[in-house]
Amino acid sequence: MVIIPIPLLLIYLTARVAVVDAAPVKCAGNFPDFVLKFAPLSYLYSKEDYWPSDVATHLLKVIPEINFAAVGGPPTLQTLPNYDHNVYLTAVEDALAHKSPFFTSVVGKPVNGTSVAPATIIVVEKPGGITDAFYFYFYSFNFGNAVLGLRFGNHVGDWEHTMVRFINGVPDVVYYSEHASGSAFKYSAVEKIGVRPVSYTATGTHANYATSGNHNYEHIPFDILKDQTDKGPLWDVTKNFRGFWYTPSSGALALAPGAGIGGALEISEGPGWLNFGGYWGDKKWPVNKFGQFCVGSECHMEDGPLGPLFKNLGRTAPCQDETKCTVQTKLLISASDG
Repeated sequence: MVIIPIPLLLIYLTARVAVVDAAPVKCAGNFPDFVLKFAPLSYLYSKEDYWPSDVATHLLKVIPEINFAAVGGPPTLQTLPNYDHNVYLTAVEDALAHKSPFFTSVVGKPVNGTSVAPATIIVVEKPGGITDAFYFYFYSFNFGNAVLGLRFGNHVGDWEHTMVRFINGVPDVVYYSEHASGSAFKYSAVEKIGVRPVSYTATGTHANYATSGNHNYEHIPFDILKDQTDKGPLWDVTKNFRGFWYTPSSGALALAPGAGIGGALEISEGPGWLNFGGYWGDKKWPVNKFGQFCVGSECHMEDGPLGPLFKNLGRTAPCQDETKCTVQTKLLISASDG
Protein backbone atom coordinates (compact mmCIF):
# COMPACT_ATOMS: atom_id res chain seq x y z
CA MET A 1 0.00 0.00 0.00
CA VAL A 2 1.37 3.43 -0.96
CA ILE A 3 1.06 6.16 1.65
CA ILE A 4 -0.23 9.59 0.58
CA PRO A 5 2.34 12.36 1.32
CA ILE A 6 1.45 14.20 4.54
CA PRO A 7 1.04 17.69 2.95
CA LEU A 8 -1.44 16.34 0.39
CA LEU A 9 -3.29 14.41 3.07
CA LEU A 10 -3.70 17.53 5.24
CA ILE A 11 -4.98 19.59 2.29
CA TYR A 12 -7.47 16.88 1.45
CA LEU A 13 -8.78 16.39 4.96
CA THR A 14 -9.51 20.10 5.36
CA ALA A 15 -11.66 19.91 2.21
CA ARG A 16 -14.09 17.28 3.49
CA VAL A 17 -15.96 16.28 6.62
CA ALA A 18 -15.31 13.19 8.67
CA VAL A 19 -16.74 9.91 7.45
CA VAL A 20 -19.67 8.60 9.46
CA ASP A 21 -18.80 5.37 11.28
CA ALA A 22 -20.49 2.28 9.91
CA ALA A 23 -20.41 -1.43 10.59
CA PRO A 24 -17.27 -3.06 9.18
CA VAL A 25 -17.71 -4.57 5.73
CA LYS A 26 -16.17 -7.95 5.00
CA CYS A 27 -13.34 -7.84 2.49
CA ALA A 28 -13.34 -10.45 -0.28
CA GLY A 29 -9.56 -10.42 -0.64
CA ASN A 30 -6.76 -8.73 -2.53
CA PHE A 31 -6.81 -8.12 -6.24
CA PRO A 32 -4.50 -10.37 -8.25
CA ASP A 33 -1.06 -8.77 -8.50
CA PHE A 34 -1.47 -8.17 -12.23
CA VAL A 35 -4.38 -5.75 -11.71
CA LEU A 36 -2.06 -3.14 -10.21
CA LYS A 37 1.11 -4.18 -12.03
CA PHE A 38 -0.49 -3.39 -15.41
CA ALA A 39 -2.75 -0.52 -14.28
CA PRO A 40 -2.84 2.34 -16.81
CA LEU A 41 -0.95 5.56 -16.17
CA SER A 42 -2.90 8.68 -17.21
CA TYR A 43 -1.49 11.92 -18.56
CA LEU A 44 -3.86 14.77 -17.74
CA TYR A 45 -3.81 17.85 -19.96
CA SER A 46 -1.11 20.40 -19.12
CA LYS A 47 -3.63 23.28 -19.00
CA GLU A 48 -6.50 21.36 -17.43
CA ASP A 49 -8.92 23.39 -15.29
CA TYR A 50 -11.09 20.51 -13.98
CA TRP A 51 -9.07 18.04 -11.96
CA PRO A 52 -9.93 14.67 -10.37
CA SER A 53 -12.49 14.79 -7.56
CA ASP A 54 -13.32 12.49 -4.67
CA VAL A 55 -16.84 11.06 -4.88
CA ALA A 56 -17.35 11.62 -1.13
CA THR A 57 -16.36 15.28 -1.38
CA HIS A 58 -18.61 15.70 -4.43
CA LEU A 59 -21.62 14.61 -2.35
CA LEU A 60 -21.04 17.46 0.09
CA LYS A 61 -21.98 19.96 -2.62
CA VAL A 62 -25.07 18.35 -4.19
CA ILE A 63 -28.76 17.96 -3.34
CA PRO A 64 -30.86 14.98 -4.54
CA GLU A 65 -33.63 16.21 -6.82
CA ILE A 66 -36.45 14.72 -8.89
CA ASN A 67 -37.82 16.97 -11.63
CA PHE A 68 -35.86 19.90 -10.18
CA ALA A 69 -37.43 19.51 -6.72
CA ALA A 70 -35.30 18.56 -3.71
CA VAL A 71 -36.02 15.18 -2.09
CA GLY A 72 -33.42 15.35 0.67
CA GLY A 73 -30.27 16.97 1.96
CA PRO A 74 -26.70 16.22 0.87
CA PRO A 75 -26.24 12.44 0.78
CA THR A 76 -23.23 10.43 1.93
CA LEU A 77 -21.77 7.33 0.36
CA GLN A 78 -23.60 5.32 3.02
CA THR A 79 -27.02 6.88 2.32
CA LEU A 80 -26.68 7.20 -1.45
CA PRO A 81 -28.14 3.73 -2.25
CA ASN A 82 -31.40 4.78 -0.57
CA TYR A 83 -32.20 7.17 -3.42
CA ASP A 84 -34.28 6.22 -6.44
CA HIS A 85 -32.95 5.75 -9.97
CA ASN A 86 -34.63 8.97 -11.17
CA VAL A 87 -32.71 11.15 -8.71
CA TYR A 88 -30.26 13.76 -9.98
CA LEU A 89 -27.47 14.97 -7.68
CA THR A 90 -27.87 18.68 -8.37
CA ALA A 91 -25.02 21.06 -7.59
CA VAL A 92 -25.79 23.63 -4.92
CA GLU A 93 -23.50 26.03 -6.80
CA ASP A 94 -24.30 27.65 -10.14
CA ALA A 95 -23.13 25.28 -12.87
CA LEU A 96 -22.96 28.19 -15.32
CA ALA A 97 -20.20 29.74 -13.21
CA HIS A 98 -18.34 26.38 -13.08
CA LYS A 99 -15.08 27.95 -11.87
CA SER A 100 -15.55 27.44 -8.14
CA PRO A 101 -13.14 25.23 -6.15
CA PHE A 102 -15.87 22.58 -6.07
CA PHE A 103 -16.00 22.25 -9.85
CA THR A 104 -12.29 22.74 -10.58
CA SER A 105 -11.07 20.54 -7.70
CA VAL A 106 -7.52 21.89 -7.96
CA VAL A 107 -6.70 19.96 -4.79
CA GLY A 108 -7.03 16.81 -6.92
CA LYS A 109 -4.26 17.78 -9.34
CA PRO A 110 -1.69 14.96 -9.19
CA VAL A 111 1.62 15.71 -7.50
CA ASN A 112 4.40 13.22 -8.19
CA GLY A 113 1.78 10.95 -9.71
CA THR A 114 -0.53 11.03 -6.68
CA SER A 115 -3.95 12.68 -6.55
CA VAL A 116 -5.69 13.11 -3.20
CA ALA A 117 -8.91 12.22 -5.06
CA PRO A 118 -9.14 8.41 -4.90
CA ALA A 119 -9.79 6.52 -8.10
CA THR A 120 -12.18 3.55 -8.13
CA ILE A 121 -10.92 0.16 -9.32
CA ILE A 122 -13.50 -2.57 -9.96
CA VAL A 123 -12.47 -6.09 -10.95
CA VAL A 124 -14.80 -8.56 -12.68
CA GLU A 125 -13.88 -12.21 -13.19
CA LYS A 126 -15.47 -13.91 -16.21
CA PRO A 127 -15.50 -17.35 -17.87
CA GLY A 128 -12.57 -18.48 -19.98
CA GLY A 129 -9.86 -17.17 -17.66
CA ILE A 130 -10.90 -13.55 -18.35
CA THR A 131 -10.43 -10.84 -15.73
CA ASP A 132 -11.58 -7.33 -16.60
CA ALA A 133 -10.06 -4.59 -14.44
CA PHE A 134 -11.90 -1.26 -14.67
CA TYR A 135 -10.05 1.87 -13.60
CA PHE A 136 -12.60 4.63 -12.97
CA TYR A 137 -11.84 8.34 -12.77
CA PHE A 138 -14.28 10.87 -11.33
CA TYR A 139 -14.44 14.65 -11.86
CA SER A 140 -17.01 17.09 -10.46
CA PHE A 141 -17.42 18.92 -13.77
CA ASN A 142 -17.21 18.11 -17.47
CA PHE A 143 -16.35 21.23 -19.48
CA GLY A 144 -17.46 20.62 -23.05
CA ASN A 145 -15.82 21.81 -26.24
CA ALA A 146 -16.83 24.88 -28.28
CA VAL A 147 -17.84 25.45 -31.91
CA LEU A 148 -18.13 29.01 -33.24
CA GLY A 149 -18.18 30.32 -29.71
CA LEU A 150 -20.95 27.96 -28.55
CA ARG A 151 -20.00 25.39 -25.94
CA PHE A 152 -21.68 21.99 -25.87
CA GLY A 153 -21.66 19.02 -23.53
CA ASN A 154 -21.16 20.61 -20.12
CA HIS A 155 -22.40 18.55 -17.20
CA VAL A 156 -21.96 18.24 -13.44
CA GLY A 157 -20.22 15.00 -12.48
CA ASP A 158 -18.07 12.99 -14.88
CA TRP A 159 -17.28 9.27 -14.75
CA GLU A 160 -14.66 7.97 -17.21
CA HIS A 161 -12.69 4.74 -17.30
CA THR A 162 -10.04 2.62 -18.87
CA MET A 163 -10.17 -1.16 -18.78
CA VAL A 164 -7.51 -3.82 -19.12
CA ARG A 165 -8.69 -7.29 -20.09
CA PHE A 166 -6.49 -10.09 -18.81
CA ILE A 167 -6.56 -13.69 -20.02
CA ASN A 168 -5.10 -16.05 -17.45
CA GLY A 169 -3.37 -13.08 -15.84
CA VAL A 170 -1.78 -11.81 -19.05
CA PRO A 171 -2.85 -8.35 -20.37
CA ASP A 172 -4.60 -8.74 -23.73
CA VAL A 173 -6.71 -5.64 -24.53
CA VAL A 174 -6.84 -2.05 -23.29
CA TYR A 175 -10.08 -0.07 -23.60
CA TYR A 176 -10.29 3.74 -23.45
CA SER A 177 -13.67 5.39 -22.77
CA GLU A 178 -14.44 8.42 -24.95
CA HIS A 179 -17.75 10.20 -24.32
CA ALA A 180 -20.55 7.75 -25.23
CA SER A 181 -18.19 5.26 -26.84
CA GLY A 182 -14.50 4.36 -26.81
CA SER A 183 -11.61 2.54 -28.46
CA ALA A 184 -9.99 -0.84 -27.81
CA PHE A 185 -6.40 -1.84 -28.63
CA LYS A 186 -4.31 -4.92 -28.20
CA TYR A 187 -2.07 -4.47 -25.19
CA SER A 188 0.96 -5.09 -27.40
CA ALA A 189 0.05 -2.05 -29.53
CA VAL A 190 -0.36 0.69 -26.92
CA GLU A 191 2.22 3.07 -25.53
CA LYS A 192 3.63 1.97 -22.18
CA ILE A 193 5.74 3.18 -19.31
CA GLY A 194 7.49 0.00 -18.34
CA VAL A 195 4.70 -2.57 -18.61
CA ARG A 196 1.90 -0.12 -17.81
CA PRO A 197 -0.38 1.18 -20.60
CA VAL A 198 -0.50 4.94 -21.11
CA SER A 199 -3.76 6.87 -21.35
CA TYR A 200 -4.15 10.51 -22.40
CA THR A 201 -7.00 12.42 -20.75
CA ALA A 202 -8.67 15.19 -22.76
CA THR A 203 -8.90 18.67 -21.32
CA GLY A 204 -12.31 19.49 -19.85
CA THR A 205 -14.15 16.42 -21.12
CA HIS A 206 -11.76 13.84 -19.60
CA ALA A 207 -12.24 11.40 -22.48
CA ASN A 208 -9.43 8.84 -22.65
CA TYR A 209 -7.23 8.26 -25.68
CA ALA A 210 -4.30 6.03 -26.55
CA THR A 211 -2.30 8.89 -28.11
CA SER A 212 -1.63 12.57 -27.47
CA GLY A 213 -2.79 15.36 -29.77
CA ASN A 214 -6.18 16.36 -31.19
CA HIS A 215 -9.04 13.87 -31.44
CA ASN A 216 -12.26 14.35 -33.40
CA TYR A 217 -15.61 13.37 -31.89
CA GLU A 218 -16.58 10.30 -33.91
CA HIS A 219 -20.35 10.99 -33.66
CA ILE A 220 -20.12 14.66 -34.75
CA PRO A 221 -19.90 15.36 -38.52
CA PHE A 222 -17.29 17.51 -40.28
CA ASP A 223 -14.76 17.15 -37.44
CA ILE A 224 -16.03 20.35 -35.84
CA LEU A 225 -15.59 19.16 -32.24
CA LYS A 226 -12.17 18.06 -31.03
CA ASP A 227 -10.60 16.88 -27.79
CA GLN A 228 -7.07 17.90 -26.84
CA THR A 229 -4.55 15.73 -25.00
CA ASP A 230 -0.89 16.08 -24.09
CA LYS A 231 1.68 14.96 -21.54
CA GLY A 232 0.60 17.05 -18.58
CA PRO A 233 0.62 15.79 -14.96
CA LEU A 234 0.85 12.01 -14.71
CA TRP A 235 -1.77 10.24 -12.57
CA ASP A 236 -0.96 6.85 -11.04
CA VAL A 237 -4.24 5.52 -9.70
CA THR A 238 -2.57 2.67 -7.80
CA LYS A 239 -1.32 5.16 -5.21
CA ASN A 240 -4.81 6.13 -4.03
CA PHE A 241 -7.94 4.14 -4.81
CA ARG A 242 -11.03 2.39 -3.50
CA GLY A 243 -11.10 -1.27 -4.59
CA PHE A 244 -14.10 -3.52 -5.29
CA TRP A 245 -14.98 -6.92 -6.66
CA TYR A 246 -18.17 -7.11 -8.74
CA THR A 247 -20.24 -10.03 -10.06
CA PRO A 248 -22.61 -8.73 -12.79
CA SER A 249 -24.82 -11.85 -12.86
CA SER A 250 -25.80 -11.46 -9.21
CA GLY A 251 -25.02 -7.80 -8.62
CA ALA A 252 -22.79 -8.80 -5.70
CA LEU A 253 -20.20 -6.27 -4.55
CA ALA A 254 -17.33 -6.80 -2.13
CA LEU A 255 -14.37 -4.80 -0.95
CA ALA A 256 -10.84 -5.37 -2.12
CA PRO A 257 -8.07 -3.57 -0.20
CA GLY A 258 -7.44 -0.17 -1.73
CA ALA A 259 -4.52 2.19 -1.23
CA GLY A 260 -3.90 5.62 0.29
CA ILE A 261 -6.89 7.72 1.37
CA GLY A 262 -9.31 5.60 -0.64
CA GLY A 263 -8.10 2.38 0.94
CA ALA A 264 -8.49 3.86 4.41
CA LEU A 265 -12.00 5.23 3.83
CA GLU A 266 -13.61 2.35 1.97
CA ILE A 267 -13.86 0.14 5.07
CA SER A 268 -16.42 2.43 6.75
CA GLU A 269 -18.04 3.55 3.50
CA GLY A 270 -18.69 0.02 2.18
CA PRO A 271 -19.41 -0.84 -1.46
CA GLY A 272 -23.16 -0.13 -1.47
CA TRP A 273 -22.85 3.38 -2.92
CA LEU A 274 -21.98 1.83 -6.28
CA ASN A 275 -25.58 0.61 -6.50
CA PHE A 276 -26.90 4.17 -6.73
CA GLY A 277 -28.94 4.12 -9.95
CA GLY A 278 -29.41 7.85 -10.35
CA TYR A 279 -27.33 10.58 -11.93
CA TRP A 280 -24.17 12.13 -10.50
CA GLY A 281 -25.05 15.67 -11.62
CA ASP A 282 -27.82 18.06 -12.64
CA LYS A 283 -30.77 17.10 -14.81
CA LYS A 284 -30.55 18.46 -18.36
CA TRP A 285 -32.05 21.93 -18.27
CA PRO A 286 -35.03 22.94 -20.44
CA VAL A 287 -34.20 25.12 -23.44
CA ASN A 288 -34.05 28.84 -22.58
CA LYS A 289 -33.89 28.13 -18.83
CA PHE A 290 -30.64 29.06 -17.02
CA GLY A 291 -29.08 29.88 -20.39
CA GLN A 292 -29.71 26.45 -21.92
CA PHE A 293 -29.52 26.08 -25.71
CA CYS A 294 -29.36 23.12 -28.07
CA VAL A 295 -28.36 22.61 -31.70
CA GLY A 296 -29.83 19.34 -32.91
CA SER A 297 -29.12 16.71 -30.26
CA GLU A 298 -26.20 18.63 -28.74
CA CYS A 299 -26.94 20.93 -25.79
CA HIS A 300 -24.97 23.37 -23.68
CA MET A 301 -25.82 21.54 -20.42
CA GLU A 302 -26.44 17.79 -20.42
CA ASP A 303 -27.56 15.27 -17.80
CA GLY A 304 -25.06 14.21 -15.21
CA PRO A 305 -23.72 10.67 -15.78
CA LEU A 306 -24.72 7.32 -14.34
CA GLY A 307 -22.21 5.58 -12.10
CA PRO A 308 -19.66 2.81 -12.76
CA LEU A 309 -22.03 -0.18 -12.55
CA PHE A 310 -23.97 1.23 -15.52
CA LYS A 311 -20.99 1.11 -17.89
CA ASN A 312 -21.62 -2.49 -19.02
CA LEU A 313 -19.11 -4.12 -16.69
CA GLY A 314 -20.47 -7.53 -17.68
CA ARG A 315 -19.46 -6.96 -21.31
CA THR A 316 -18.30 -9.89 -23.42
CA ALA A 317 -16.52 -7.78 -26.04
CA PRO A 318 -13.93 -5.39 -24.58
CA CYS A 319 -15.90 -2.25 -25.53
CA GLN A 320 -18.69 -0.66 -23.53
CA ASP A 321 -20.76 -0.54 -26.73
CA GLU A 322 -20.47 -4.14 -27.88
CA THR A 323 -22.39 -3.53 -31.12
CA LYS A 324 -19.35 -1.81 -32.64
CA CYS A 325 -16.16 -3.11 -31.14
CA THR A 326 -13.02 -3.52 -33.23
CA VAL A 327 -9.86 -4.30 -31.29
CA GLN A 328 -7.15 -2.34 -33.08
CA THR A 329 -3.68 -3.84 -33.52
CA LYS A 330 -1.73 -0.61 -34.04
CA LEU A 331 -1.84 3.02 -33.01
CA LEU A 332 -2.71 5.60 -35.63
CA ILE A 333 -0.56 8.61 -34.90
CA SER A 334 -2.03 11.85 -36.25
CA ALA A 335 0.01 14.82 -37.42
CA SER A 336 -0.95 16.65 -34.24
CA ASP A 337 0.41 13.91 -31.99
CA GLY A 338 3.79 15.14 -30.85
